[in-house]
Formats: sequence, structure tokens, C-alpha cells
Amino acid sequence: MDENTSMNLFDYLLEHAEADKTAIIQEGQPTTYRELESMADAVAGMLLQAGMTSRQKVGIIAENSPFWVAAYLGILKAGATAAPLPSRLTIEELGRYIGVIGCRAFCIDNFLLKKYTSCLPAGSLLVPKNDILQCRSDVGNRESMHAVPVAPQRDIASLMFTSGSTGQPNAVMVTHRNIQANTDSIVSYLGLNSSDRMMAILPFHYCYGTSLLHTHLRVGGSLVLNNYFQYVEDMLNEMETWECSGFAGVPSTYQTLLNNRSFRSRSFRALRHLQQAGGKLPDKYISELRAVLPERIRIHIGYGQTEATARLSALPPEKIVEKTGSIGRGIPGVTIEIVDSEGKAVMPGQIGEIVASGKNVTAGYLLPDEAGNPFREGRLHTGDLAYADEDGFIYIVGREKDFIKPSGYKVMTATIEQVLLEIPEIAEAAVVGVPHDQLGEAAKAFVVLKENASCSAESILDHCRTKLPAYAVPCCVEYMTEFPKNPAGKVSKKILKRE
Repeated sequence: MDENTSMNLFDYLLEHAEADKTAIIQEGQPTTYRELESMADAVAGMLLQAGMTSRQKVGIIAENSPFWVAAYLGILKAGATAAPLPSRLTIEELGRYIGVIGCRAFCIDNFLLKKYTSCLPAGSLLVPKNDILQCRSDVGNRESMHAVPVAPQRDIASLMFTSGSTGQPNAVMVTHRNIQANTDSIVSYLGLNSSDRMMAILPFHYCYGTSLLHTHLRVGGSLVLNNYFQYVEDMLNEMETWECSGFAGVPSTYQTLLNNRSFRSRSFRALRHLQQAGGKLPDKYISELRAVLPERIRIHIGYGQTEATARLSALPPEKIVEKTGSIGRGIPGVTIEIVDSEGKAVMPGQIGEIVASGKNVTAGYLLPDEAGNPFREGRLHTGDLAYADEDGFIYIVGREKDFIKPSGYKVMTATIEQVLLEIPEIAEAAVVGVPHDQLGEAAKAFVVLKENASCSAESILDHCRTKLPAYAVPCCVEYMTEFPKNPAGKVSKKILKRE
């Protein structure tokens, strides 16, 4: 990619698209690239006709759909900044998100417009879904408009919110160059091409989900959109019906699939690769996943952050057994180091913080982070603690902020969770710190058992006593039927702690 190009991300994403090829499939309805561009033109036209100037922010409030994709592309084409927002928030929560980004224009689902009208700023420009869907029939009736030129290194393509799994979400400023660089890198290491078809269950307002959209549009491939992963059988049927070559999920996604008997028995003849990121999938599930799937299906374990556009590292599929538990090494164009508190590289086997650099490292937060700025000297300080082995493969031990201190000892909650997940009956585990009279702070374990499984709290604690020092053993166990999840599908520890 030429550093000096003024290529708008819109043009970059659709550069290799064939007009009459299917881009999106949802509920059996295909949308071609021609139809997608026609709807995107309609969005861009409405924004520009209403006087939206370059680089203004436009919110997207919608479920994954051809409309969402057209809205995103149309905002980019108009030279504005897309601000994807979760579509399943309370009115009060959405109001706080809107307050952070300060936009007064929204591309919105009609049914959500009725729900959220009260929290949209007065006088907001609205681009409703139904108005844009009508423009599918305009294909060939008018000449496509040109995308507004941008300065890719400086201009913000999107504001992506962090997942907020352990803290408050923040809006990250992602430039056109960030997305182009990270997309090129992901396409390269996955070997994607125009024949690839992704089953997309992750919301597009989440950077991991958006990366699936970016990569498959870039190569002229296609995506099947399914917003109802809770109906696992229906989703699996769609994967086979539409011959999806790819699937991506967060840890809870794969824990759900591995607890599904049908998933284990399907051949998935067209499936070529799986992607897992968005948190650490426990080692036992990685091993189980490799064991139940045909060898021809490549499993890509990855790692990333919103602050790095999406992806930072990946474990080569051929190393998944030898290096189980590793997030691999930096993907093309990304340099990863593990450093101590003084910023100096540590030796293999020593624990330090993951620090990343590359063209995918974003421009920073929209609002200053009061807890500290992770963007320093052109590098991203991730807040993730890890070590590298002699071969340079990285193993995360936990989040810098996700620990407890019983009796003054620092214990990563991920360490305790890994021990809990060794128990066969436990499907999911999460640990938070709670006040304790003797220890000051103690671990509290939340667990979700596998279907029809039983396991007493005392047997769980007995297992922990054999694997952990006394101060790290949970003080109690609470059973849940399911964990609270944030819009990205990650376990929300702040809700667990509050409850």
C-alpha cells in the first residue's frame, strides 16, 4: 500500500469486488456487491445533501445486516467517520455512548429508532434502514458517486468502542491506514481469497467482527450473517447450506459449540478455517477443538485489541498441539515485545507486558484515559502480561488490571480460572475479587456447569487446594446458568463484581 495514496477505505475495501457476485447473505437473501454499492451511495448522498462535512461522526445503530454494511461503506464514502454502536443497550447506556462520541447523525434500524428516539440528540439527521433498502432497485439507474478523498494516516475512518470486559468502554480512533494495514496483514496470514465465505456471528460494532467484514470485502469474498447464535443448530445448518469456508468466535463461542453434540458430529465439508480471538480459550478447549474437527480444518488462535485496530498475533495452525496455549507471534507488519516496568525487553520465560508497534496501532482514544495512556512513543502498551518461550511464541498469563491481592500476594484471576476449568463438569469459569476479613481480598469463583452435570462446591474447592496456594483458593463458589456478557460476547466481570 502506497504511503502517499489518498485512497478512501471505501475504495480499498471494494477494489477487487465483482459487481454481480454475492457479498452478503442473510436469512436466505443474497445481496450483490452492485446492490451493496447502490445502497452505500444512497447513504453517502443523504449525508452530503444534508450538509454533513468531511470527518463528522455518524453513528450506526443496527443489527448485522446488509443495511449495516451499506451504512458503514456509505459513511466512509462521504468522508465521514463511522461510529458503530451496540444495538442491544438500554436507553440510558446508549445515551452515554452517544455522549462520548458527540454525533448528531445516525444510520438506524427502523425498529430501533422507535426504541431509542428519546436518547437521540434533538435535530439529529436520521438515515433509516427502510429508506436505504429501497435503493437496492436503483442499480444501474444512476452513475456511482466517487468517494471523498482522505488523508489515510490522519483521517479517522471509525470510532470503535473497547469491549469494557473489566472496565468502562472507550472510543478508539481508527484511521483509514490502520484498517488497510491490518486488513492486508490478516488476509496475508489467513490466505483469504474471493472464494472464501465467512459465517459471521460476531457483531460488526466489535472490532473483531468488523475485521471479518473488512477482510472478506477486500478479497471479494462473501459473508453469511447470523444474529442468533443462541440457536446453535440453526446456525450450524446455515453454515453447511451456504458452504461457509470460515468461522470466527470468542472463547464463549467455542465453549458453547463444544457442548453441542451436533457440532461434534458434522463434517463441514466446505469449512477451511476457524479463527479464535477476543480472549484466551482455555487449553483444554483448544485441545478438544483440535480433536473433534477434521485435520483439514485449520484452527487459527489469535490475539488482538481494539487499540490495535483488531489483530496483533496469531499461532500457526500447525503449531497448535506443540504450542497449546500460545497466542503465537506478531502477524505480518506487527512487532511485539515483552518488556519490564522500565520498558526493557525481558528474557525468554520472564513475565512482562506485551508492547506492540505497527501501522495498525491506532491514533488513540477519543477521550483521554484517566487511568493512563497506553499509546506511548508510537507503541501500544497492551496491559496484558505474558512471557515468550525460546522460540519466541507468546503465552499470556493475565491482564495487568485483572488480578486480586489476597494477603498482599498478587494473583492473576486467569490462573485460578484455568485451574477451575480443569474440572470436567465446568463449562465456564470466572473469578473476581471480593472483600475478606482475614485476607483483605479473596477470590470468588463463578461457574457454569455443562448440561446435566453436577459438581459440589466443596469438590471444586478441594481441586483448587491441590493446585493453588492457600491464599489463592476461592473463598466461595457461585453457580450460574449463564454469565452476563457484554455486546462483544465476553464475560462482563464488572457485572459479576457488582452483583
